[in-house]
Amino acid sequence: MQTSRVKYILIYLAIIMITLFACSRSRVRPNATLEERMREGIRLFEKGKYFDAKTQFRIITLSHSGSLAADTAQFYYAECHFNMKEYILSASEYERLIKVYPNSEFVDNAKYKLGLSYFKLSPKYSLDQEYTILATRHFQEFLEDYHTSDLVVEVETYLLQARNKLAQKVYASAEIYRKMSYFEAANIYYNKVMEEYYDTEFAPRALYWIGECNRRLDDYQTALGAFDDFLQRYPEHEWIPRVRNKIKQTTRNYEKYRSLVQGRQ
Repeated sequence: MQTSRVKYILIYLAIIMITLFACSRSRVRPNATLEERMREGIRLFEKGKYFDAKTQFRIITLSHSGSLAADTAQFYYAECHFNMKEYILSASEYERLIKVYPNSEFVDNAKYKLGLSYFKLSPKYSLDQEYTILATRHFQEFLEDYHTSDLVVEVETYLLQARNKLAQKVYASAEIYRKMSYFEAANIYYNKVMEEYYDTEFAPRALYWIGECNRRLDDYQTALGAFDDFLQRYPEHEWIPRVRNKIKQTTRNYEKYRSLVQGRQ
C-alpha cells in the first residue's frame, strides 16, 4: 500500500516537472542570432508572455547594444515591465532609452510612457505627491519637445488629471483653514490654486472662496473683485447663481460698513 502511494506521488511529480519544462522551453537556441531573438521576443510579447519576452530583449540590449535593433529591444524591454505593472522599473528603462538612444524612433513614445509610469504610481491626493509631480514634469516636457506627435491629446489628458490631483491637495489645505475660520491662511492656499493650477477644476472654487474669505475679513472691495473676476472667467459655471448672490450680499455689507465709517467721522 505504502509503495503504491509513493509510486503515484513520484509519477505526479514527474508529470509536474515535465509540464514545467515544456512550458519553460524557448524556441531560441543559446547561440541564436540577433534576428532570431528579436522575432521570438516580439512573438512572446504579442502573446502577453511579458516575463519570457523581456528575457530575450534583455539579452539583446546586453549582447548587441551597438546594433541597429538595440533601441527597439530596449523599448520592448521597458514595455514588458510596464505591462507587468512594474512601473518603477519601466520608468527606469524608458529613461535609459531616452538617454542612450536619443535619436531612436521610440523616444517620443518612451517619454510619454515614462510620464505614464509615474502617473500609474501616483497615490490619492492626500498622500505624498512625488510621483504625480514627476508625471506632470515629464508630460510637460513631452508637450514642449513633441508638440506635433499623435500622442499629444493623450498626454494632455493625463497631464490635466495629474494637475487636478495636485490642485486638490492644495485646495484641501485651504478648506481646512477656512472651516476653522482662519480666513487669511485659507486665502494663501486658495491663491496658490489660482496661481499654479488655474487650468484645473479647483480653480473656480478657489476663486469663489477667495471672495468669501475676504468678505468674512471685511475686505469688501477685494471680495467684490474676486466675485466679478469669477463672472468674467467662468460665465457657464454651475456656481454662477451663488456668486451673484454673494455679490449682492457683499455689496450690502460694504454699504453698511461705509455708512458706519462715515457716521464715526
